[in-house]
Formats: sequence, C-alpha cells, structure tokens
Amino acid sequence: MKIWTSEHTFDHPWETVAQAAWRKYPNPMVPSVIGADVIDREVVNGVLHTHRLVVSTQWGFPKWTQALIGYANLCYASERSEVDPVNKQMILRTHNLTFGNYIAVDEAVRYTPHPDDPTKTLLTQEAVVTVRGVPLTNYMEDLLASKISFNASKGRQGLQWVINKLESEMKEFA
Repeated sequence: MKIWTSEHTFDHPWETVAQAAWRKYPNPMVPSVIGADVIDREVVNGVLHTHRLVVSTQWGFPKWTQALIGYANLCYASERSEVDPVNKQMILRTHNLTFGNYIAVDEAVRYTPHPDDPTKTLLTQEAVVTVRGVPLTNYMEDLLASKISFNASKGRQGLQWVINKLESEMKEFA
C-alpha cells in the first residue's frame, strides 16, 4: 500500500473553486477524462450529496502491464461528494471500478477556505493505492503513485482553466 498526499492553494474564494470543481471535466489539461455522469443527488441537512460515474479513456499503464491486469478502452470510477455551503467544505471521494480485482485507488479531495486567508481556497488530496494479486506489487504501487502525482498537477491546471473560463464568462455577462 502507498499513500500519496498533496496540498495546493488557489488564489480564489471557496465559492469560485467549488463551482469550478463541478465543471472541471472535460478540460484541455486532462483530455483523458471524457465525462462525469450524475447517478444520484440529494440534499440532507443542507449538505448536497452527489454520486457520479467518472469515465476516462486510459490509465496510462506501460504495455507490459496488460499481461498482468488486462486492458480497458474506457476506465470507470465512482465519485461521491459532499458540498456543505454553510461550512464551506467540498469533499470528493473517488474509487476506481476498472481493474478493481487487482488495483484499488481511493482518493479524497477536500476544498476549504484557506485557514490563513479566507479569500483563498486550500485543496488537500490523499490517495491510497493498493495492488494485489499480481507480481511486482511495490513497483506497480510506486508507478501508480507517481502517475497520481503527475495527474494531480494536471488536474489543478485544469481546475484553474475552468476558473479562468468562469471569470471570463462573468465579465462577458457584465
């Protein structure tokens, strides 16, 4: 098992970042994610709970891994989120469905106002990677953790792209 963590500060208020997070995909920085479909949504005690199915075109494994875990043209993940507008907290928990017999990637992403500057948003991420039932377990976990780190950087760039797009749209309306 490998645990990967990261923190990033967006120079935008929580409301802006939370709105952009809903519109994050698709974006040009992460073209492999082709969609996110809502499966279920409800409000409980003022907190929005959403379950989405996220679809991507690839995980980017080396070709030799196909002999170990197989190949999939489309990869699926289950994302469950909670948005609490009163406490200004957005939490997304994602678990892969594809390759689930061999690989478990459980990611938690949290957006909150930055504790030192409420005009900014703190993003904290954690991913737990577990590979089982195949040779080279540690190597594959390291490979996945490295891929997650790279993709997280692209994801932050994609979110910033969406924020810029939202701000541009708002200026056009004004």
